[in-house]
Amino acid sequence: MSQHTRGAIAAGHPQTVEAGLEIFRMGGNVFDAVIAAMLASCVAEPGLTSLAGGGFLLAHTAERQNIVFDFFSQTPHYKRQASDIDFYAIDVDFGITTQQFHVGMGSIATPGTLAGLFHVHQRLGHLPLKEVIAPALDLARTGALVNEFQAYCYRILSSILLTSAEMRQILAPTGALVKAGDRIVMPLWADTLDYLAQTGAQALYGGDLGQQLVNDCHDQGGYLTLDDLEHYRVIERSPLSFNYQGHTLLTNPPPSSGGALIAFSLRLLAQHSPGSVPFGNAQHIERLARAMQLTNQARTQGYDQCLYDPDIVDTFLSEETLNRYAPMLHSLKHATPLNKPLNKWGSTTHISAIDADGNAASVTASNGEGSSYVIPGTGIMMNNMLGEADLHPNGFSQWIENQRISSMMAPTIVLKDGKPQLVLGSGGSNRIRTAIVQVVSNLLDFQMPVQQAIDAPRIHWENGVFNLEPGFDLSSTSSSSSTGSIFPFDGKVIAWEQQNMFFGGVHAVVSLPDGEFSGGGDRRRGGAFGVVA
Repeated sequence: MSQHTRGAIAAGHPQTVEAGLEIFRMGGNVFDAVIAAMLASCVAEPGLTSLAGGGFLLAHTAERQNIVFDFFSQTPHYKRQASDIDFYAIDVDFGITTQQFHVGMGSIATPGTLAGLFHVHQRLGHLPLKEVIAPALDLARTGALVNEFQAYCYRILSSILLTSAEMRQILAPTGALVKAGDRIVMPLWADTLDYLAQTGAQALYGGDLGQQLVNDCHDQGGYLTLDDLEHYRVIERSPLSFNYQGHTLLTNPPPSSGGALIAFSLRLLAQHSPGSVPFGNAQHIERLARAMQLTNQARTQGYDQCLYDPDIVDTFLSEETLNRYAPMLHSLKHATPLNKPLNKWGSTTHISAIDADGNAASVTASNGEGSSYVIPGTGIMMNNMLGEADLHPNGFSQWIENQRISSMMAPTIVLKDGKPQLVLGSGGSNRIRTAIVQVVSNLLDFQMPVQQAIDAPRIHWENGVFNLEPGFDLSSTSSSSSTGSIFPFDGKVIAWEQQNMFFGGVHAVVSLPDGEFSGGGDRRRGGAFGVVA
């Protein structure tokens, strides 16, 4: 066995982390480790991700090459008559609110996760693929421990996840839904992954598994055809790069929207030195809120409509655009609403990792809520990316054929003098960008240790609603608001009684000045951290 690799990894489940650590112990590099962890997350976190979902991996290599591997979902090549499509709504009860999700065969977009992981392994991996998949195979066959957060996910999404007989066998083998402390086993999934490792991703992208999928789509009301699967490609992109507080930040570029919105917010914050006031006091909260308001306003005034324009980043992050909004940081009382509903859920997971050779990887992936369809005999649930409201703000039937879907996912790496200092990302749909902004600011502006930066209370402003977690100091808040609100801007304020997954799930690792690693998992989403010294 090869000598172990020093490395660190943070993710959304302890057994996801353990899969990555096992690969470090076997001598794998950071890319082997995050691939192994992503595969394990399909077992430990099946309500959030799947081999048939989509995502992004931001890589920084020891040779200082920076690449975004875009393996997000693609819209189908062809549309069908609406009357032929199996696409329906399910109301999910969160207790304090309900949210509508759309599933069925017609919600399935072309999957990318399997293709992406195999592609990254071929490009940057070190260990043989059979060794990289071994931890996930073992986990699927011996059982993943259900923690409190995953048990909550299964309860909330049970009306979707338990539609399939195969998923009922996994999540409700005795007839009752699994609970915290139980184990879930996925033997069919393990056999399928083992088969895919031998045949390559082609088995899904046009081979026998793909043929089964498109036959069922044809017969049961889906869009996918062999053209969709055979022509799917992982896209290698140059990251969006910008400076903040003497650091270089790398993140996801358009056509995904989250990275540029993070850059916009941080560049606005930089106008008034967030660290110059105490963390969590009224002035700090107001500055964060105003930056969020202005970022959302800028989205609606020329950004969202132009995501596929080749020069959108240069225009959106230009000094001219920023100077248009920066003066309002000190005078804004209200902002233009987004005019779309606030999304409460966010079925996404994230993994961050770094190794001693200078490699770093940040990967965010999702299966949406799942389409409820499982490819027979595989244990693989397909995505519902065509049924995600935040991915299709103009309406579910308005997508353009054969186009990479835009996402809010924003895997991020912070470089200092060209070397990775911080690797992070988040789940949480529209809260991804605000969660990342706040953790980056906590680390770079307030010099917090990484776990403290993750644990610190967060806010989120969207569509005229201001959400804040407990733990902020509101005693010095200005009482001069013309609206009578405790904050000097119009809108509804929701003060949450405890921290919640609504505010994202940031899992991060840090390279310390002495060469050691630190990190943290977000407790809001069952996160964990581990290191091989």
